[in-house]
Amino acid sequence: MSRIAKLFQEKKPYIGYLTAGDGGIKRTLEAALALVEGGVDLLEVGIPFTDPVADGPVIQEAMERALQKGTTPQDVLDFVKAFRKKSEVPLVLFSYYNPILKGGKAFLDQAAEAGVDGILIVDLSIEEGEAFRKASPLETILLVAPSTPESRIEKIAEAASGFIYYVSRKGTTGAKNTLPEDLETKVQTIKAHTSLPVVVGFGVSNAAMVEQILQIADGFVVGSYLVEAIGSGKTSQELIKLTRGLVP
Repeated sequence: MSRIAKLFQEKKPYIGYLTAGDGGIKRTLEAALALVEGGVDLLEVGIPFTDPVADGPVIQEAMERALQKGTTPQDVLDFVKAFRKKSEVPLVLFSYYNPILKGGKAFLDQAAEAGVDGILIVDLSIEEGEAFRKASPLETILLVAPSTPESRIEKIAEAASGFIYYVSRKGTTGAKNTLPEDLETKVQTIKAHTSLPVVVGFGVSNAAMVEQILQIADGFVVGSYLVEAIGSGKTSQELIKLTRGLVP
């Protein structure tokens, strides 16, 4: 059984995102371990990219800082190897397709060998991603948006593995204070087409939101809220406390 499947059998996980290389790879490792100590059960690791069109200002700026540090996809795998010496928490690479296409199957194989469990490619459609899915040794996490029609949700559910990530609001990433009113209906629609876990992300930034999500879905994702804290230079102890503060 994969680390991801085992995790979802045990609990509704707290999924945290960080951008690899923001502050340098050493800082990324320190921040990742702090998030885990603070309660993160599964870590999404962003590969820096020059045109992160799905991300809001906080993650865009983190990616820019990481790129200015010279962070490469290989550096991200080096981070994974270092992280794996400290933790068995499942890891999912979060990327745009260009770096993955350039690295090819060799990169995917290296990622699996390093200890990556899954991959989420933001801008790769299910139609164009068929060859990628067949070549990849990693679980393929796919996105469903508020605007995704039910007929397409069914196709996404058939192609996905690991879990399905429901993007709870239109637009780019960024912390919000409330959840959309139609969240429960949307999650139920997805669940009607899959036995995979369904997690909710985009905008999650407080314990009240988390509590509401966990009554509806199988896990929650926190991104910009954590990335902003990491980017502001918070210490490991401060990150631990801040991360724990989101657990209801």
